[in-house]
Amino acid sequence: MNPLYHLPRTNLPCRFHFFLYDYLILMTTTSTQSRTIPQLVLRILLGLFLLLAGVGHLTWHRTEFLAQVPPWVPLDPDFVVLASGVVEILLGLSLLFLKSKQELVGIAAAAFFVAIYPGNISQYVNGISAFGLDTDRARLIRLFFQPVLIYWAIWSCGSWPTFRAFFQKKGN
Repeated sequence: MNPLYHLPRTNLPCRFHFFLYDYLILMTTTSTQSRTIPQLVLRILLGLFLLLAGVGHLTWHRTEFLAQVPPWVPLDPDFVVLASGVVEILLGLSLLFLKSKQELVGIAAAAFFVAIYPGNISQYVNGISAFGLDTDRARLIRLFFQPVLIYWAIWSCGSWPTFRAFFQKKGN
């Protein structure tokens, strides 16, 4: 039985809490395989972070994100920033609401984090300051967080079985 069913819905103080409660119940009971509460919470947080970052790509952090586009990318850097912002928004919404395909969404998010990793490497190699990363040490430390995001996406969406199956098929 879902542990959230034991929470008293009538004691929730406002309409937002009713929505949040119902959302959590839905997200923890309609899965094709069981998820833990930490996985659910981390998937929701990742979705919210991606939404925020995507909106930042399109608005207030646009110039900061331009600094991360490697000079060897054959596309207009502004287009790359806008396109990656749209992808982040779509991934964030998918992590939050596309329950039936969450294993694939986790793999897609992980692939996205792998695809943008060269931008972080470029920022370090070329010594570009952005997002408060104004020293080589800070930029180097930032490189170690990308694998954490990749793991976070795969684990929080329960994508390990799908991920392993994909690579086992490729190996045969």
